[in-house]
Amino acid sequence: MKKLTAKILGLVLFAFFLAGCNTNTDVISPETELSKSGNINFISPDGGTYTVTQEEIDGLIHMRIEEKLARDVYTVMGTTYNAQVFLNIKLSEQAHMTAVKRMLDKYSIPDPLTSDEVGVFPDATFQALYDQLIAQGSVSLNDALLVGVAIEELDIADLEDQLTNVVTNPGIIRLYTNLKAGSVSHLAAFNKNLIGCVRSLASE
Repeated sequence: MKKLTAKILGLVLFAFFLAGCNTNTDVISPETELSKSGNINFISPDGGTYTVTQEEIDGLIHMRIEEKLARDVYTVMGTTYNAQVFLNIKLSEQAHMTAVKRMLDKYSIPDPLTSDEVGVFPDATFQALYDQLIAQGSVSLNDALLVGVAIEELDIADLEDQLTNVVTNPGIIRLYTNLKAGSVSHLAAFNKNLIGCVRSLASE
């Protein structure tokens, strides 16, 4: 159990390093204008405007890539171990990716994902994290479940930070609240499977 704890702590510390990374977010489109407050006013077809801050844009871009990270890792782990928990949750992560993409489209924010290929990321830090998580999860099913725990804890921490410190846009608040609920459910599923895996190893 001490070895398991050390592994998860190391992985989570590495993953949380990602939360502070900067992504390329110079994405103001022709349909936008910069307000005096520094917020971006998006012009609707009827001439009205609605505001989203640059920090909110940065968060949406970050979460779009982070949801792909989860989907891709779970896709590989599901194939490697044929474990239903990964096969089920990867579908949910795809739905999360789609939900964030809809919000990007709503505000005419270019999609940061240049490829939907599994394991391919536009950001070097995400790419390095993906490689690290795949290496960790490839050791054993137990380690793969620890990876799942770390990813969901990272998602929850990032979403809570956005909800607490960044987001005021009601639509984005609803989106992140739903994503967080999904991540909490996924975390519970991984922890449940992890307990079962540990018990199985202990009985051998």
